[in-house]
Amino acid sequence: MMVRMTNPVETVVLWDIDGTLVYNASSPGNLYHLALERTVGHDLEQLVGHQHGRTDAGIIADHLEAHGLDGGLRGTVSGHLQDLSAERSRAGDHRTAAAGVVALVARMAERGWHSGLLTGNSAFRAEVKLRGAGLDVRAFDWEHSYFGEQDVARSDITRRAASALSGRRAVIVGDTPRDGEAADAVGIPFLAVATGVFDVEALRATGAVTVARDCVVDADLILDAIAALPPLA
Repeated sequence: MMVRMTNPVETVVLWDIDGTLVYNASSPGNLYHLALERTVGHDLEQLVGHQHGRTDAGIIADHLEAHGLDGGLRGTVSGHLQDLSAERSRAGDHRTAAAGVVALVARMAERGWHSGLLTGNSAFRAEVKLRGAGLDVRAFDWEHSYFGEQDVARSDITRRAASALSGRRAVIVGDTPRDGEAADAVGIPFLAVATGVFDVEALRATGAVTVARDCVVDADLILDAIAALPPLA
């Protein structure tokens, strides 16, 4: 009897960056305020705190609205944000890679899985953060990566990802409930890691397929959970 061979399902793991691949900054959010001040040319009162899981575009829009400034300045503020990110990196202000992510991304590659990015940052800022943390940017699939410099709502990023990855197995790995909400909005499974500001109990309240303590002790849990997922519709 002839046995029909089937091709394995292509798997794309979409990694968040802040709090997931790299640990959060010690003073998150201050670059957005500095970028706004650079745009207007003078000091401003900081009226908006950092909101974990928001996109660059969304946070910039909040800052502009809080100060009663024209929303059309968003692109200019975004440009200054990129400049400031590069300046800080050159000055040695780097993030730290989250424990276990290098080894876990390598294990995924051994299985033939793609590790892409799904982040509220721009592609430029994503690369600055990864390189600064000592991560090999070549380990990530930039063709299957999605960025948030233009999207105020994180669900707009996940909507683009869901459309592009239809028929593939895909999962979003992130550290905040907002990551989960944006994934749920378009039907992409969410896998939570408690390496950011939210602990395991908080992340269990999301629709996550599983919650990992980190990418070291729960590396096998993460791999098994992803392998059990069906392809996207």
